[in-house]
Amino acid sequence: TSFFPSPTCSRSKSYFYFIALPALFKQELQDAEAEEGGAVTLRCELTKPKAPVEWRKGDVTLHPGLKYEMRQQGCAAELVIYDLELDDS
Repeated sequence: TSFFPSPTCSRSKSYFYFIALPALFKQELQDAEAEEGGAVTLRCELTKPKAPVEWRKGDVTLHPGLKYEMRQQGCAAELVIYDLELDDS
């Protein structure tokens, strides 16, 4: 908070700066097992509802499509991987 008194005016201005805290993991991803050709759901829980989530495999960002489905409700984020292959592990 900063206050700036004005000698010519009986009012002063104040400025408030808020720094948003980052979302953290309340529950991290757990290992999951599934059969080849099947589907698996990976889930994590964050400390902030609707915080932006980016799913990655190594350095590659995953995008929704036939292979991947991303869901988010409240503080929970899920990644569903369909048509599992050995390369998905």
